[in-house]
Formats: sequence, C-alpha cells, structure tokens
Amino acid sequence: MKIEPGRDVDLVAAVRDHIGPDVLLQVDANAAYTLADARHLARLDDYDLLLIEQPLGEHDLRQHAELASQLRTPICLDESITSAATAADALALGACRIVNVKPGRVGGYLEARRIHDVCAAHGVPVWCGGMLETGVGRAANLALASLPGFTLPADLSASDRYFHRDVTEPFVLADGHLTVPAGPGIGVRPDPDVLASLGATTERLTA
Repeated sequence: MKIEPGRDVDLVAAVRDHIGPDVLLQVDANAAYTLADARHLARLDDYDLLLIEQPLGEHDLRQHAELASQLRTPICLDESITSAATAADALALGACRIVNVKPGRVGGYLEARRIHDVCAAHGVPVWCGGMLETGVGRAANLALASLPGFTLPADLSASDRYFHRDVTEPFVLADGHLTVPAGPGIGVRPDPDVLASLGATTERLTA
C-alpha cells in the first residue's frame, strides 16, 4: 500500500487491524520522506510490516543506511537500485535489507540478473516489480522472478485484470500464483490475429 506524510501510520494501523496479523503487508513511500521523519517512521514498527519501500530520495543511500539503523522494519530500495553496482553500494552501506528489481528500470534482463546475483551473494532477498506489461513482458518477468533469489511475493498479476484481450494467451492466477511459461524463448507467442486487430503490420525484406 502507498503511504505519504499525513497518510501513513493511522492508515497502516487500520489496514493491519482489518486484515489481521498473519497477512503479509508492505508499504511503498515513493521517496516521500526525509531522514528528519525517522522517529515518525519508526512508529510503523508496531505493525509487523514485511518492508517499507523507498522511504527516502533516490540518491540518498547514506541517509537510508542511517534510517535503517533506527527501524526494525526492513527497508527495501526500488528507485535507488539502477544497476548491480548501485545494489552493491547499497548493501555495503547497510542501506537496505531487501531489493526490488524492475527490469524496465535497470536497463533490461541482463542487468536485472546481475542485481539478483549480487543480492543472492549477500543473502539479501529480492522481489520482481512489474509495470503494466502485455503478456510478452509478463512472461519475461515471470522467468526472472523464478530465479532462486526471488523469495518474496512479486508485483506480477493476471493479465486479464488489465486487458480485455492480451496479445498472448492470458495469464491467469491460480491460488495466488502465476505459472512460468515453459515454451521456447520467453515461453509465449503473440497471437497474430490480435496483433493484426491492433494495427500491427508485417513486411518481408529479401536480399
């Protein structure tokens, strides 16, 4: 759930009271706070959160490390992690205990894999953050999220939640899980009829 100054502790308390103590709950601050808010953010420790995501600014690794020393709730970095190198710096500073990996943010799947490997080497769990992908992007993200270091719930959901008709066969939730495609390549093929209906054209070039 999203939080921001003036809309945080009371909201989290109400949600935790409603869902009970056994449901995983995490919050995303989208860099809305500063280190001066540390004492206030420490009040979130009472609600047994899985993590607080990106509480401070994108470039504030040192400040995140200082904040982490004042919280029991694990800090997860998102916008701050743009490469395997920044992930290594964040872990060395103690700026986070969890990392969110978004392939679209870090420049693609090779760098996303490198970030996974850095975190796995340090025993730091990662989770896959999604954006609004079609089945093509969703399949690739599911493959990424199947790597062993991705031990926390991913931000990947069924495509029929967003699209009346996806460009691939739809991804459907089963007991809260999505199946990783097992076909060649990314495991799925775009439907040519759907692509044609969306205005896609093909052109064959010969030498």
